[in-house]
Amino acid sequence: MTHTAVGWHVELEFDEDDQRTRAAALVRLPDRSEVRAHGYAKRHPSDSNQPRVGEEVAGARALNELAMKLLTKAHDEIDEASGRISHPLTP
Repeated sequence: MTHTAVGWHVELEFDEDDQRTRAAALVRLPDRSEVRAHGYAKRHPSDSNQPRVGEEVAGARALNELAMKLLTKAHDEIDEASGRISHPLTP
């Protein structure tokens, strides 16, 4: 059995104003494909302005969407290679 080290770098970028935070996530895969996702957070008017919290919420939502897209991509590749329909496990 051979062991190969592989690394992925995920990029997260944020765009914020006083009420909303938008996050964009990007991962470039070894097959040269890219998967992108977005997440959003909106501050409730009664909450104090805490940009870091908005980034955490929007970033987590973007990463969650990115994870789901990666699962879909993997299952599509399994289906194509095997000629059958795979069944993704849900958390």
